Amino acid sequence: MVKTPPQHRTIPLLENGDKLTRYEFERRYNATPNVKKAELIEGIVYIMPAALRFRSHGQPHGWITGWLFTYEAATPGVALGVEPTVRLDLDNEPQPDAVLLIAPEAGGQTRLSEDDYIEGAPELIIEIAASSVAIDLHAKKQAYRRNGVKEYIVWQVLEQKLSWFYLEQGEYLELIPDNEGIIRSQAFPGLWLVATELLTGNMQVVLNVLQTGLQSAEHAAFVEQLVF
Repeated sequence: MVKTPPQHRTIPLLENGDKLTRYEFERRYNATPNVKKAELIEGIVYIMPAALRFRSHGQPHGWITGWLFTYEAATPGVALGVEPTVRLDLDNEPQPDAVLLIAPEAGGQTRLSEDDYIEGAPELIIEIAASSVAIDLHAKKQAYRRNGVKEYIVWQVLEQKLSWFYLEQGEYLELIPDNEGIIRSQAFPGLWLVATELLTGNMQVVLNVLQTGLQSAEHAAFVEQLVF
């Protein structure tokens, strides 16, 4: 019986903790079909588990996606993406839970590559984190800030906390609710949120407040200024 010599793999497998450039990350990611979700953050590979828990991720993800979709539907020139790959820079290729961006043809700061990936910094990124120890509040936050992501929402599910940051002179500051408990986006006028109601899953109140924002003069002016 003649044995054939083992075939040498030409492209190494993607491994958690690898330190790679974005190009090498994509090359290995494409050659590792068993990995369903991986991110490159500050040059380090993070491989995410395929299974997601319902109350600590799946359900909150659904709630915040519904809120963003309602805004997108009422705002021509704005686009929502769920878990898209974002080519942020040469050391960062995250896959955020959601992004809201101004379409390139409407004057946004991202563009779509020929192979249909987001390149550049979306105006708003949302991450759902288990707690404050996750990379979402550390390495990712720094990468998003440095690349000019205008607003960044982190929902810490286990700690029942939502933080909404906005970019001001190169630093992230936290948006503070007004006297009615409403947080109002600066990048997307009319995108209003009562975070306390979202945290408890009271989506009827969340969407009612958003509808009020969508009927505001600031939202109407924003829609008019979007360039097509």
